[in-house]
Amino acid sequence: MSADIIDGKAFAEGLRTRLAAIVADFRAKAGRAPGLAVVLVGEDPASQVYVRSKGKATREAGMESFEYRLPATATQDEIVALVKKLNADDAVDGILVQLPLPAHVNEDLIIATIDPDKDVDGFHVVNVGRLSTGLHGYVPCTPLGCIMLLRDRLGDLSGLDAVIVGRSNIVGKPMAQLLLAENCTVTVAHSRTKNLRDVVRRADIVVAAVGRPEMIRGDWIKPGATVIDVGINRVPGAEPGKTKLVGDVAFAEAAEVAGAITPVPGGVGPMTIAVLLRNTVVAAHRRAGVPLAKGAI
Repeated sequence: MSADIIDGKAFAEGLRTRLAAIVADFRAKAGRAPGLAVVLVGEDPASQVYVRSKGKATREAGMESFEYRLPATATQDEIVALVKKLNADDAVDGILVQLPLPAHVNEDLIIATIDPDKDVDGFHVVNVGRLSTGLHGYVPCTPLGCIMLLRDRLGDLSGLDAVIVGRSNIVGKPMAQLLLAENCTVTVAHSRTKNLRDVVRRADIVVAAVGRPEMIRGDWIKPGATVIDVGINRVPGAEPGKTKLVGDVAFAEAAEVAGAITPVPGGVGPMTIAVLLRNTVVAAHRRAGVPLAKGAI
């Protein structure tokens, strides 16, 4: 293996340590802690685990965690009413509605109900527009975490050729906007891209977010490239009945060629919750009128 391993878990822990110190300072100045409200509708096991992890991380950072759990039978109007209540709650700086929602609920409508200045997930169309036009807004947590890892690894990204494989609203599209803002030359590739291997092979930076296990092979990677693997796929393990997590990149193959690569697990995944806390802390400072030192987080 020749590639350096980009340790997202260690980076995220460092970010959360910095956040805890900033939260303590904010509490002293504002007389309260930043508050994050998470709404979970239904009993999806993966969502329940994720919400518990968010709550634990929020409290460990010294922040207020507000959790609202509604049954899968909750009506759209009931969810909208809860979100509006949280919009008006001065103790709440960030609102996150855990996706996916039950099939009878219009996710776009629920997201559109969130106050854009409390939309710490960065999914509201106002924040999407702010990102695309270079204005301040809240950026989806996973792409912002990827940019943090890239800056830490490479420093100045100007002029680098970046290829994103995947065009989702949650990762691919905002990732493209963030890389453009870093002065990269950006290509967004997807399942219908012709000669995908050749497109990926010219990239200095590869961001894999296509949701297909180990789709991107080692011989697709330009020697020395930096590979950010956003994929989290559960596949059969070596033992019968066991599973394991793999990314969208064939890690062992790519690690022989790349200059640096994120592992799965332990790469991008830990960054998502850390950046969610970061966005909430930024929102709290803005809402309270408390200055936040530039570059602090």
